[in-house]
Amino acid sequence: MRLRELKCRVYVEFNTLHSAEYLKEHPDAAPVGVDGKVCPPPEGWQGLCPTHVGYRRDRMKAFERVLASYAIDGIWLDYHHAHSSWERAEPVMPDTCFCARCLGLFSRDTGITLPDLPPGEVSQWILSRHKRDWVRWRCGVLTDWVREFRDTVDAIRPGVLLGTFHCPWTDSDRGGARIDKLHIDLKSQAPYIDVFSPMPYHARFGHAQDPEWVHRQTRWLGEYLGIRGKPGERKKIWPIVQLSDWGENVPVAQVRPVLDYGTRAPATGVTVFAWGRLQEQWDKVEELGTYYRSIRGTERKGQAPK
Repeated sequence: MRLRELKCRVYVEFNTLHSAEYLKEHPDAAPVGVDGKVCPPPEGWQGLCPTHVGYRRDRMKAFERVLASYAIDGIWLDYHHAHSSWERAEPVMPDTCFCARCLGLFSRDTGITLPDLPPGEVSQWILSRHKRDWVRWRCGVLTDWVREFRDTVDAIRPGVLLGTFHCPWTDSDRGGARIDKLHIDLKSQAPYIDVFSPMPYHARFGHAQDPEWVHRQTRWLGEYLGIRGKPGERKKIWPIVQLSDWGENVPVAQVRPVLDYGTRAPATGVTVFAWGRLQEQWDKVEELGTYYRSIRGTERKGQAPK
């Protein structure tokens, strides 16, 4: 393989709960909202019901094929959260999924007997009386997917890194929406994940003039998960930082500060978002290359950007 000859490591991303093609032949995999009806895709982002047995089997088989077919070094889970569009200044995060399958499994797993009401009223009853139980159960469903992904990696290609692209919010950001709305429980997923890749797109998320926000989010994550960014640690934090224009513009002058804040401990690596737009702004690409070369083989000390 040419990439091996160049001593490159190869990482891929894997779509978990956003494979909309599956719905064409399996419409019953669509998430159901609080009104008991199929929930439309927020801003075009189509999620799927995480308890649909056929869909989960389909994704797991696809995951196995990737691992078996390619000599990769790592595989990252993408869109592993509830049906939503959170990658924007004003997120759209409807409560789902209240299909008959999810309601039955929730009742079975928690021991909570649901009232004999229309689907739309049952969902309101759950959210008003048992929201904590509902959120905990939903988080557990998504975490169980991660457990299976981990088992598959270990069985097919041991040593390959399992990473996850995830919302960068803290437990208190947006009223705890990362857990309550997106159902991403990072602590419960931590035993199965090697690399956490939060997505602190500072310009996109309302911090266009505050690139240090990137470091504040990764610093919180390190404290939250007990990751310090020290040599030999098994778990790592490699954030994805925004250099391309999306929503707000990212000026060339911010390339170095964003990368500096993105590579400070506990982070030990960084990914840049996103090449499709960035390649049209070669001045940013040049600045990116200059910065990467300047830190190659050095340990980040947390210095201020210059």
